[in-house]
Amino acid sequence: MPASPHAISWFEIPVTNFARAKAFYETVLGRPIETMTMGPSTMGFLSSGPDAVGGAIVQEEGVLPSRSGTLVYLNGGDDLAVMLARVEGAGGSVAVPKTDIGSGFGFFAHFIDTEGNRVGLHSMV
Repeated sequence: MPASPHAISWFEIPVTNFARAKAFYETVLGRPIETMTMGPSTMGFLSSGPDAVGGAIVQEEGVLPSRSGTLVYLNGGDDLAVMLARVEGAGGSVAVPKTDIGSGFGFFAHFIDTEGNRVGLHSMV
């Protein structure tokens, strides 16, 4: 699978009341949201179509909605390790190293930017 041309490849919006949030986003988006449990997380997928940027509402213990709660995953290109290697030199820090998601979903990593934001990267390799 080739790398996506989009700047963002995945995002998560934390929720505390999944049913209420699901109803809200279904109303706002005007379509149903598919729900899935993945480990300790309940997810409602917001994207539609094979070429859409993916994202979900997520309920998980310890994850709370707030101004700083949305986690955006940027497209890591062919291999996110290249971008991740630039983080510390640019003044940030690596919070989660390159990690295999499993089940053919690729790899992810998190970094802290110079402003204190937690941002993710995603790539298939």
